[in-house]
Amino acid sequence: MAIFCFFLLVFLPALCLSDTSSPYSLLWPLPREVNCSESKSVTVDSKNFNFIGIGEGGGSELLKDAFSRYQKYTFPQEVKNSAGVINSAVVNVSSSSEDIGLNTNETYNMTISQEGVYINATTVYGAMRGLETLSQLVYMEDDQYYVYLCSVGDTPRFQHRGFMIDTSRHFVSVAAILKFLDAMSFNKFNVFHWHIVDDESFPYESLSYPSLSEKGAYDQHHVYSQADVKTVIQYAKERGIRVIPEFDTPGHSLSWGLGIPGLTTACYDNSTHKPTGSYGPIDPTNETNWSFLTGFFKELAEVFMDDYIHLGGDEVSYTCWSTNPAIWKWMEEHNITGQYDQLEQYYETRLLDIVKNLNKEYVVWQEIFDNGLKVQPDTVIDVWKSNKDSRAAITKAGLRAIYSACWYLNRISYGADWHNAYLCDPRMFEGSDEQKKLVVGGEACIWGEFVDSTNIISRSWPRGSAVGERLWSDENLRNITDATIRLHSQRCRMISRGIQAEPVSGPSFCPIEWTGGKSRYRNSF
Repeated sequence: MAIFCFFLLVFLPALCLSDTSSPYSLLWPLPREVNCSESKSVTVDSKNFNFIGIGEGGGSELLKDAFSRYQKYTFPQEVKNSAGVINSAVVNVSSSSEDIGLNTNETYNMTISQEGVYINATTVYGAMRGLETLSQLVYMEDDQYYVYLCSVGDTPRFQHRGFMIDTSRHFVSVAAILKFLDAMSFNKFNVFHWHIVDDESFPYESLSYPSLSEKGAYDQHHVYSQADVKTVIQYAKERGIRVIPEFDTPGHSLSWGLGIPGLTTACYDNSTHKPTGSYGPIDPTNETNWSFLTGFFKELAEVFMDDYIHLGGDEVSYTCWSTNPAIWKWMEEHNITGQYDQLEQYYETRLLDIVKNLNKEYVVWQEIFDNGLKVQPDTVIDVWKSNKDSRAAITKAGLRAIYSACWYLNRISYGADWHNAYLCDPRMFEGSDEQKKLVVGGEACIWGEFVDSTNIISRSWPRGSAVGERLWSDENLRNITDATIRLHSQRCRMISRGIQAEPVSGPSFCPIEWTGGKSRYRNSF
């Protein structure tokens, strides 16, 4: 059997990875500091196990909800031998604050000894990360739960660990989004970037401007109600995840124009000087549009509670602007005839001022910087172009950045295509240490041209897990062979929790079977 497993580990490395003889093979993302006795584990009294919250935040409802979830995740199956040495985990949360933002402290320390489990964290969100790690160190063998004796000191490498999904090109059900948030929490992501609307459809229900979704959505069955949005935001917060919505303008806004007449620019034929019937970006020269934008973003600031909103700003075509007589006249009156970059600057400056006056911070796509538009010093630039890496220039200008370029997971290829995602690093560019500190994180992205509720989970996971570890763990963690072993464990664990994660690396098996939304246990892992 040893020779057989050696052969499999060399040629088909995932097949023998359900072995629990090493605690390190079970951990994902790998904690920054972890010391375990590989030969020492103790039995756990799964039937009577209790999570006990202490400290200023020990009575938090968020913490109690996390205890309930992790009771199920840690002990997912009833066992015959439920008695054991350890029967509780004490979780000390020193702060009662449940605020969540870019600078939220997610650090935790954990000790697992013969006396029990002790987790210490400043915030409830740090405690959640500790509970996830604890759940990974518990395993089942011979109808008995065991836990490894370990000490863990852990803190994320990056503040912003995001995952973007696109719900405009294909609608993604609320149930699928909630399942997606579960998977994010298992991989210690902390930002859900919700690209909720685009050219193709406007599925957000606006209370102030209901015509946006009434006219701009595919139909009224493909709309996120205000109740849906609140559900997503609360569900995310309960898992330590912020929700940053993206409402991309002035381009990518054709669906907006269906509900707000005059918002988008009418295109004209240059030879006949008559409208073509097609439309382009938002018209910045129509003052009525600014009343709408002020009111709409005021609503968004009230609905989405995070400090940040993503304002897009990418791929703005000047073609329609350059054919519209009203825009020509306005630009002539403002002494910028033919300077469409200045028209874009005018739009972005006014929009950023609106958002700033609403006490919101903002993220924009890199074109805002690349096109030379002036931005305020606190702007965060989202770098997405693999053929134009602007990280060095952005950080040299003193601006913060997040990196997405190498993590477009909607792009698929045959084989274990998570390797490149795993090795990509947001701070791997030519620049000073001070510049690299300005890269505050990164995001995996799953665009929706060929993705909807039927495949968004399997296409994103466990490939997204590779991004999760890069953003959480030590920068020197780059061994693909080691990662393959641990990622297989993570994939199997996600399946056991109802996440339909695809295989990691060629022929393999998990100790569970996926059975259409439920998992069926065969052996321990």
